[in-house]
Amino acid sequence: MNVKQFVKQHRADWKQLEELMTTLHKQKRHISGEEINQFHRLYQKATQNLSYSQTYFGQDDVTAYLNGLVAKSHNLLYRDQVSSMKQIRTFFGTTFVRLLSEQWRFVVIAMLLFTLGAAGSFAAVINDPLHLYSVLPPQIAQGVNPDQLGASDGMVDAPVMSAEIMTNNIQVAILAFAGGITFGLLTIYILIYNGIIIGALAALFWQYDKTYDFWAYIVPHGMIELTAIFIAGGAGLLMGYKLFVPGSYSRGYQLKEQAKRSVQLLLGTIPLFIIAGVIEGFITPAAISLEAKYLVAIITVFGLVFYVAIGKALLKRKDSRATLDS
Repeated sequence: MNVKQFVKQHRADWKQLEELMTTLHKQKRHISGEEINQFHRLYQKATQNLSYSQTYFGQDDVTAYLNGLVAKSHNLLYRDQVSSMKQIRTFFGTTFVRLLSEQWRFVVIAMLLFTLGAAGSFAAVINDPLHLYSVLPPQIAQGVNPDQLGASDGMVDAPVMSAEIMTNNIQVAILAFAGGITFGLLTIYILIYNGIIIGALAALFWQYDKTYDFWAYIVPHGMIELTAIFIAGGAGLLMGYKLFVPGSYSRGYQLKEQAKRSVQLLLGTIPLFIIAGVIEGFITPAAISLEAKYLVAIITVFGLVFYVAIGKALLKRKDSRATLDS
């Protein structure tokens, strides 16, 4: 390829990048997600073109032009960098909520898969209690004793237990997210499998007439914990779906793009797992009444709803401001 062919092939993209830079620089407004993606794509192509030009047309004017274009793009891309704390506030205040709003269908699908596993194992164990030993892992099936529920309240090492629980839950979430690379098959398995465990245990305590007691030890941390797992699972399902149905893009491109969104969703669940771990380590095994444990569950639900509502309100205000500025 000679220099004329090179310029002719990529000139349209360079011109588009210049026009987008001019627009963003003059308007000085909040940049939409679509504009950021477009700018980032054009910037990456320009840097690749510059590398190629430096290799084959090092002394030509096109190399100097591309060098200036990439430099200006870089300066615009990284101008007005905000502090780390402000970035964190922005992420959890609006970015994470926006991602949830855009991908809520996959989160719901994750919840339905979990529910499917729970309902199936519940029905199996209710129908035949011996199914418990084929449904649950041996260490769980042999170690659970409904008559001993609550016997160790107030006697556990809460800090150690909390740390272990947080670590385990985050590992499950990471595995559910990473399962997306298997076209979502591993994610589906993890969601259904975890549902099977809960459903089988619920059936066992149902048979011992201890359903009220059982859920009192599950829902305080479970409302937040399961929400976080569904979000992580939804992130994995999203990535798997885009790999399975890439549309007009290559699977490599979809993996790269959707992995970014899925990683952001996964990162957003970490505070939820921390809160759930603290509750499970300190409150769930505490020597308090069952009603108090249910009260904690109710508070966590209202906390989640309040967080999403506030996030959506901030998003609406932010989008309205961007519209007025444009």
